[in-house]
Amino acid sequence: MAYLGLKDVLRQGWVNAGVEAPESVAAHSWGMAVLALKLCPEDLSLEHVLKLCLVHDLPEVIVGDLTPADDRSTKAADERTAMQELAPEWVALFDEYEQQSTPEAVFVRSLDKLDMALQAKVYMERTDLDLNQFIESARKTLGDHDLLR
Repeated sequence: MAYLGLKDVLRQGWVNAGVEAPESVAAHSWGMAVLALKLCPEDLSLEHVLKLCLVHDLPEVIVGDLTPADDRSTKAADERTAMQELAPEWVALFDEYEQQSTPEAVFVRSLDKLDMALQAKVYMERTDLDLNQFIESARKTLGDHDLLR
């Protein structure tokens, strides 16, 4: 049950930005799951979307939460190896998310960015930190997506 260690992995982007007591990666996954409950289109399988939300970052227990500033040259291979070690029964879900091979996986990637942008807004309301880079990053991924409304 090493994957429960995700509760202790802090979101590195928030740490790097100077957020005091930032959320864990597990809290981020939970946030995505709640957004999925609210926003999942009827033509997608909510159960499958929730599974993807919960599994997509599990390898970070071993690999850590890498940011765009980190060396990501071996990220894909390292995360897949970690996933095979942590939860081989969920590797197919992880691969689906990474490959963006289903509409559910594409939707979950959108939720990933939306949760980050919403969390940036929460932190900016509490502090004097400028976290607009996180919101802009989400906008680049989401574009004019319905989720931004």
